[in-house]
Amino acid sequence: MEKFLIADDHPLFREALKGALEPLFPTAQFEESDSLESTLVILEENTDTSLILLDLNMPGCENFYGLLRVTSDFPSIPVVVISASDSVAVISHAMGMGASGFIPKSSSTMTIATAINSVVAGDTWLPEGIQNSIDEVSNEQLEIANKIATLTPKQFQVLKYLQSGKLNKQIAYDMNVTEATIKAHISAIFKKFDVNTRTQAVLLVEKLQNEI
Repeated sequence: MEKFLIADDHPLFREALKGALEPLFPTAQFEESDSLESTLVILEENTDTSLILLDLNMPGCENFYGLLRVTSDFPSIPVVVISASDSVAVISHAMGMGASGFIPKSSSTMTIATAINSVVAGDTWLPEGIQNSIDEVSNEQLEIANKIATLTPKQFQVLKYLQSGKLNKQIAYDMNVTEATIKAHISAIFKKFDVNTRTQAVLLVEKLQNEI
């Protein structure tokens, strides 16, 4: 029996997608998640998941972090990105960072079903006419992406606060933890990124973002 996880933070979209796919996959089991945290929990409990339909902009998934974490933690489960952000650059980065397919949210139900069947069968799937436009992700971009993938969700959250220019005290207040905890997270980020300052860490992430 196939098991699909719909990972999207919009309940109406999850409900609509599940309702549209159920008649086409009558024996399939559908799971739902609304954040990276809940996605990882469900995958831990359902390691036999056949395929993940992942929204790139779900809470906790920014900067491709969600895609990177899921493909890193569960390499045997294919991930199909389903997103409203469907520029060539975004599709290129998603595929280069481990996605097995990319479906624009504007796609028809039959197109989504075709994509799912292709990926479950072991193939990759892209929108018609886009294959020849896909750019390769550079080694530098992959290196940055792999560093981001090593962060824990809490560390990634701290990194986003660093990007916004917040001080340790402000981050600690927003995350309801001590400043010592924030300092520990920042030290871990510096070590994983092989940098020494906040500015260097932020510039590293922005180097990846600026390519999109």
